[in-house]
Amino acid sequence: MAPCYNEAECLTAFVRRMQTAAEAAVGPAYELILVNDGSIDATWTVIEHLAADFVHVVGVDLSRNHGHQLAVTAGLGLTRGDRVLIIDADLQDPPELLADMMALMDAGNDVVYGKRRVRHGESAVKLSTAKLFYRVLSSISDVEIPQDVGDFRLISRQFVDRLNAMPEQDRFLRGMVAWLGGRQAEVLYDREARHDGKTGYTLQDMLKLATAGLTSFSTAPLKVSVLLATAGMVIGLLVIIYTLIAYFFGAVQRGWTSLALIVVFFGVGQLGCTAIVGAYVGRIFMQIKGRPLYLIQRVVRGPSMDREV
Repeated sequence: MAPCYNEAECLTAFVRRMQTAAEAAVGPAYELILVNDGSIDATWTVIEHLAADFVHVVGVDLSRNHGHQLAVTAGLGLTRGDRVLIIDADLQDPPELLADMMALMDAGNDVVYGKRRVRHGESAVKLSTAKLFYRVLSSISDVEIPQDVGDFRLISRQFVDRLNAMPEQDRFLRGMVAWLGGRQAEVLYDREARHDGKTGYTLQDMLKLATAGLTSFSTAPLKVSVLLATAGMVIGLLVIIYTLIAYFFGAVQRGWTSLALIVVFFGVGQLGCTAIVGAYVGRIFMQIKGRPLYLIQRVVRGPSMDREV
């Protein structure tokens, strides 16, 4: 299954390559689910045409843009196969890797994920920030999350069902899959530049995903707030001791420097702690509302897609 946001230019090429790879790896018993995540270009029109022309294509149109992770979640909820491949439609991840993934799953693995060796067509800033994010997440996460790994992976039916049973609102799927445990293996590959068009994954989307990853799988930020509060109390105690000694020995220092430093330190510490706690409270607020993770507007299938896959 593939989430699609403004992918009209590359969808046809993606479907052709994906179908060739699927038929070589598994034969004719498969379906290709394309989830339109509220695209503002002709993506849904292209998906409708592809569903009419290719019997294996299933088109899913979400009611609005829900974001990459929820678009993937919607697709997973509609899958029927014994194994499910998650792949983006921009052809940066090679569909041809499916055969190698299938072989590793035949060997007894529950999940086979693609690990990037090289990432072509991406800026130095994005590469460096992504590398930093994965290193920080790996160091503070409560579960072991593979580094330099996206959502490109093959998942067994059992693990897909377990993912679908997890009701988290702010989803970080690569962390959720890692949390499930089981036998997981990697396949190394070189990530290509986009086939066509421009990425719809903005800086805001990346920051949102990073926040979800850090707060969903680690309590380290809360521990940082405790450390800041402890450091503030220690420094405050030292300032009190210094002030009393200076008072009794007649060496009180007058001026704004020390006062400004104290105010800035405690002010920044309090704001930092409030921000960290607020991030967790916000996630709790979104979760307890219990709204649906996504809303599907319509689904289109080829005429022969009623058979089991």
